[in-house]
Amino acid sequence: MGREHRVRDIAVQAGLSETTVDRVLNERAGVSARARRQVGQAVHELDRQAAQIRLGGRTLMIDLVMQAPGRFTQAVRAALESALPGLRPAVLRARFALSETASAAELTATLDAIRKRGSQGVILKAPDDPQVVEAVDRMVAAGIPVVTLVTDLPTSRRCAYVGIDNRSAGATAAYLLTQWLGADPGGVLVTLSRGSFRGEEEREMGFRSTLRRLSPGRPVVELAETDGLDTTIHGQTLAALAADPGITGVYSIGGGNRAIVQAFADLDRPLRCFVAHDLDADNVDLLRNGSLSVVLHHDLPTDLHRACQHLLVAHRLLPGVPASPSNLQPITPYNLPSHLS
Repeated sequence: MGREHRVRDIAVQAGLSETTVDRVLNERAGVSARARRQVGQAVHELDRQAAQIRLGGRTLMIDLVMQAPGRFTQAVRAALESALPGLRPAVLRARFALSETASAAELTATLDAIRKRGSQGVILKAPDDPQVVEAVDRMVAAGIPVVTLVTDLPTSRRCAYVGIDNRSAGATAAYLLTQWLGADPGGVLVTLSRGSFRGEEEREMGFRSTLRRLSPGRPVVELAETDGLDTTIHGQTLAALAADPGITGVYSIGGGNRAIVQAFADLDRPLRCFVAHDLDADNVDLLRNGSLSVVLHHDLPTDLHRACQHLLVAHRLLPGVPASPSNLQPITPYNLPSHLS
């Protein structure tokens, strides 16, 4: 394991000492199972990034830290790894701290650990919580730039936010739902993973304000704190549908869309319009089979490329990068990107 990589590179990737890595590689005693797993994961990550590493040049180690459902974190991870080979003038390597249910305290501990072991930059998706903001500020004070992704921490010292204009996205969802539902008086179910994600809060605000203007009086039922996980959201959706027989549309801000579709099917309820975010594997399948009406998409590889560019700017390796919002594209089954269709 790992013989084609330097012990030093594996140690940096794993966040362990070179001595510990050497003991693992040489199968010596006195090493914990956790350390062995960390080394194995580090070698796997270095293998995946080997083509980029061979390009030479200054190497920067960055960290991707996210709290989101696994289907989305894996999509972001793949997008980052696809973006790395095209970055210049430095070579970027990435480590990953991805969790579905991490609390603000756990995310803070992760960020503090990264700060202590060292990093050249962090790309972060986390709730707008005072503990997290303080951890970001400590990181920046230590000389580690932070870029927020998808959801912002505007009161922190982060160097940039990369993602869509979330209020505009919510307004777009409201417009599409009102066009689809037309004269149907049914209510709309709005689902969030966590209210503390500023991006989700802004989507909801844009949605509600636009819906009030375009379809006054249309009921809105909100589900929050689901973490976007299928098990959680399925139960909450069943309860909401049982309590309100008039719900006929869905705006899914936080994911868990297979479970939402299943809940409507379980109760034999019509779902006349379903607007969601992101072209992850679940949503592509749901688009293809007609369960989703439209997905509000932004190109993740482009976003991750831009996030890395902001980190390079922070290290004075690139001139300034425009801080413009990512393009929002409504995707239906008939205009799926070519690599998916």
